[in-house]
Amino acid sequence: MTQPAAARYSGPAIALHWLLALAIIGTFCLGVYMTSLPMSPARLKYYNWHKWAGVTILALSALRLLWRLWRRPPPLPEQVLRSMPGWQRIAHHATHHGMYLLFFAVPLVGWAYSSAASFPIVWFGVLQLPDFVSPDRALAQAIKPWHGALAYALATLVVLHVAAVIKHQLIDRDGLLARMLPGRA
Repeated sequence: MTQPAAARYSGPAIALHWLLALAIIGTFCLGVYMTSLPMSPARLKYYNWHKWAGVTILALSALRLLWRLWRRPPPLPEQVLRSMPGWQRIAHHATHHGMYLLFFAVPLVGWAYSSAASFPIVWFGVLQLPDFVSPDRALAQAIKPWHGALAYALATLVVLHVAAVIKHQLIDRDGLLARMLPGRA
């Protein structure tokens, strides 16, 4: 028996999803790598790249949220909703809401830390961004662990999201992944 095709996300939503996915994973990996390096010109370069990526993620997240508010995503197909236990529906919504919250919280806390530590952000070496908070060493030390903790929380939610996608694709075989893949269905 053939199941009806699930409604797809729009082209811009798909593009923003995959662009943010790559940016977030890459920036997280860079963050883990750069913090393990000894102080050097390379480490300072990577910190700048990390900050540029964080500001870019923040801008793309705002664009993605605006697009999502303007163009609502397709609902889950009825057959998927019927087969999902209540806890999975709750986990689905909680994971998505948590990721959206962290798309903003992680870069904003990083920006606040950078500002409090008196390390300005010069986006792509061209545009100096204003300080998010006033320079304050004690505040910087208080904020610093939050940036890492929130980044790891986001990474955990991303892993849960990917695990759910794999489950839907390989176990449930319900075609949900096709809704977010580039190209025509």
